[in-house]
Order: sequence, then structure tokens, then C-alpha cells
Amino acid sequence: MSKTISYLVAFLTGAVIAIMVVFNTEFGKLTSSEVSLIINQIVGIITLTFIMLVFKKSPAVNPDKKKARWYNYFGGLFGVFIISFNYLTVTGTNATIAMAGAVFGQSLMGLIFDITGFMGVKKERPDKKRYISLFISLLGIIMLFISKEHFNALYLIPAVAAGILTMIQMVYNSHLASLKGAFYSARVNVISGLFGSLLYSFIFFSESTAKGFSHLFSTPFYVIVMGGLLACVVVVNTNIVIPKIPAVFSALLLSCGQLIAAVLIDYFLYGIFTLNQLLGALVILIGIALGNIRSLKD
Repeated sequence: MSKTISYLVAFLTGAVIAIMVVFNTEFGKLTSSEVSLIINQIVGIITLTFIMLVFKKSPAVNPDKKKARWYNYFGGLFGVFIISFNYLTVTGTNATIAMAGAVFGQSLMGLIFDITGFMGVKKERPDKKRYISLFISLLGIIMLFISKEHFNALYLIPAVAAGILTMIQMVYNSHLASLKGAFYSARVNVISGLFGSLLYSFIFFSESTAKGFSHLFSTPFYVIVMGGLLACVVVVNTNIVIPKIPAVFSALLLSCGQLIAAVLIDYFLYGIFTLNQLLGALVILIGIALGNIRSLKD
């Protein structure tokens, strides 16, 4: 895969993440956030198992596998918190604010990865523009919050946390993918996510989970399956793309895709559009781009 295609896939994956978050949120509203968590993992397991069986002889789907460590098999646990944080933020604000906080978290974590080489990511020496860009992005997020309807800065905490965990999960899963293949890693991700979701839901939210399942059969089928299907696309794409491009590029392109898609979703799906929203989104994108001008030239 050429770098140009890798960059395009990263951008489109960001857009898919925003769409996936909205489907998960709508599914959670109709049932419960816990049911959405559980069903998404089940749909992912079925989908990926089917693909791996149909293309069993394909090296792209089932490559030769290398030995992995035991701690490489728990990527899905991050997803339990990511989906929960996204649900909380979208229902409390809107898709744009949720994705704005998430992209800030992703950019912040991308910077940390590049500085520290954490989790085996190649170290990149950042310049002052990277730090300035984060500050500008934060100003853009503040602009999004300055409205009568959605002024509650506390929602920024789960939004940013979701972005940080998303970047960690992507890098974490990419390690297993490099040893076992992208589809195998994606299936491991949803299997571990299912176990984590079941424990989380029935231990802490048993009543709402049981009640949510009672509404499952009245929920449209496409809402039930779409979140899980899109999650498979996201995990497989990131497993393939993340190892091929620097963390700075993955954070930039994923962020742009998420934010642009979120603004369009709020406008066309929810009829939400304000000047603050547009300007805030533009400021965030400018901030993200500013921090990566040097890398883009290189």
C-alpha cells in the first residue's frame, strides 16, 4: 500500500469513526449503552469470522502468523471505555463537540507517542508548533462549548479521554496485527471487547442492561448491526495503516476525518449548525494542521 493510499484510508477511517459513534449512540438511546456495547462486539465477531472463513486461503486475510505475547490480546477492553465515553458526550452535547474533544485527545496522545516512543512507536522530535497547535485546538473546542444549549465543560473530560484511548487502542492492536494479520487482530479485539462488555454491563449496570435487551427486538436491524460493522472497518483499517505512517500523520488525518464528518452529521441528521460550531471546527483543524506543517513538508 502506497503512502498516499495509506493517508487517504486514515482520513476516511476518521470519518467512519464519527459515523460509527453516532450509530452506537442511537442504538444506545433505543436500548441502553450497555446493550450497544455487547451487540457491537457480537456483530464484529460474526462478521470477521465469516470473512476469515470465506477468504481462508488469502494471504491478505490469513497471513502466516508469528508468536505473540499474552498481553497483546486485550485491545477490546479499551473499546468498552471508548464507546461509553463517546455515548456520554454525544448524548450530553452533539457529535461535533464529541469528536472535537476526541481529536484533541488523539492529537495529544500522538504527540506523547512521538516524544516518548511509547508502545514501540518511532520517536519523532516535535518542534514548538506542535505545542502551539494543541493550544489553538483547545481554543477551538472552547468556542464550540460557548453556546446556550451545550455549555458544560465537564463533557470535555470523557471526550478527550475517548480520543486518548482510541490512539492507544489503535497502536496496541497494530502490534498484534503485525504478528498475526489485521483481520485476526481485529477479531481478537472484539472477542476481548465482548468479555469486557459483559463484565462491565452485568456487574455495574445489570438492571439497565436487562431492560435494554427487552427493547432489542423493536430496534431497526440496520441500527443493531451498523455500529459493529463499522467498528470492524475501523479496526482492520487502523491495523493496516497505523504501522505504515508516523503517529503524527495518523493523528492528523484521523482527526480531520472525524471532525469534518461530525459537522456534516450534526447538520444533516440533527439539524444543528451554528457559527460557533463552524468557526470552532475550523480553528481546531487549523491548529491540527499547524502542528504538522513541518512533517507534511518532510
